[in-house]
Amino acid sequence: MTRILVVEDDPAIGDTIATALAREGWQAVPAGLIAQARQRVAGCTAVVLDIGLPDGSGLDLCRELRAASPIPILFLSSRADEVDRIVGLELGADDYLAKPFSPRELVARLRALLRRAGTTTVPVTSGFAVDAAAQRIRWRGRVLELTRQEYRLLAALVEHRGAVLSRSRLLDLAWDDPAGAFDRAVDTTVRDLRAKLRAIDAQTDPIRTVRGEGYAVEA
Repeated sequence: MTRILVVEDDPAIGDTIATALAREGWQAVPAGLIAQARQRVAGCTAVVLDIGLPDGSGLDLCRELRAASPIPILFLSSRADEVDRIVGLELGADDYLAKPFSPRELVARLRALLRRAGTTTVPVTSGFAVDAAAQRIRWRGRVLELTRQEYRLLAALVEHRGAVLSRSRLLDLAWDDPAGAFDRAVDTTVRDLRAKLRAIDAQTDPIRTVRGEGYAVEA
């Protein structure tokens, strides 16, 4: 699962961020202190970082994280002055969003950061591994021979694993022209994907159908 370290000492803001991330199928890893963030960053895919924290400055933590890893970092701070944004970016942050903020914009910016970072191989407990750079997906160690459309749909399900994605949502995520496609196109592509997955393991169907709602890949 995509895990986002959320370094934020305000519980209400932290809950708002966690809810927005959960809608995307991501997991928030909360840290109200810099010391907690250092302990919990391992295994995370990106960091949402406040500047003013009870035990120090998020700017110092950003410098520390950047020296150790290329993990995407997004500052989320009430300090909206240009100088604060410039300092944050010069210390190695990838983006800067001022409070108050739109949760949808936060998720959109994180999605863009993860895409630019080229997080390639993403192993998950469902047995899938996505290589975004090569446009390739492995299941149980074997490369699936997928069409471009099959790859995009399955990659969307794996990225949002654990979440049920409606047919309209899958059209938005996986089709170049969602307005010109139909829900039936999603069903047909899922059917073709299942046939390829059954060729590897006839006893297991990792794509779950939720009647009246859509499809999901279990976490």
